[in-house]
Amino acid sequence: MVKIVGISGSLRPDSYSALALKQAAQRVEALGAEMNLLDIRQLNLPFCDGGEDYPDYPDVTRLRQAFQEADGIILSTPEYHGGVSGVLKNVLDLMSFEHLAGKVTGVISVLGGQANSNALNDLRVIMRWVHAWVIPEQIAVGQAWQAFSPEGKLLDEKLTQRFDQFAQSLVEHSEKLKRQT
Repeated sequence: MVKIVGISGSLRPDSYSALALKQAAQRVEALGAEMNLLDIRQLNLPFCDGGEDYPDYPDVTRLRQAFQEADGIILSTPEYHGGVSGVLKNVLDLMSFEHLAGKVTGVISVLGGQANSNALNDLRVIMRWVHAWVIPEQIAVGQAWQAFSPEGKLLDEKLTQRFDQFAQSLVEHSEKLKRQT
């Protein structure tokens, strides 16, 4: 069984990024993978200062360990000013190659306007830089305020299918890469 860790790069209480991550996580679990959702709002993390140790922040160790033990990663971010959220970038900056390299990664962005791939491209560059493997399937949820029901379910059938394909690809590629190592 593969282990997948997911994190949303939003601090907003009713985060659409967190809803999108939850949709992906449910599908990943339905495919038999173990899912570990980390809630950035519940972690006490410092701003990355380029150091390796953060003794006053045990959640940095918890974060790093969760990512290091995972076979795959789901990153979900709101798109702010045409890019990835600062809090998600900080989370990734707190880790290094040993925590991220070789991980199969799926990326999701959530926007208030029309779907585009700016934040997704940012995440692809970041993850490629740390030697992770980003799956070709990616999801941009445009006009997020109308993409989910009040219960957090996806309203668009095509978007639902994209989440299904995303989860399938993430789990399959994580399994393949795990067998190779």
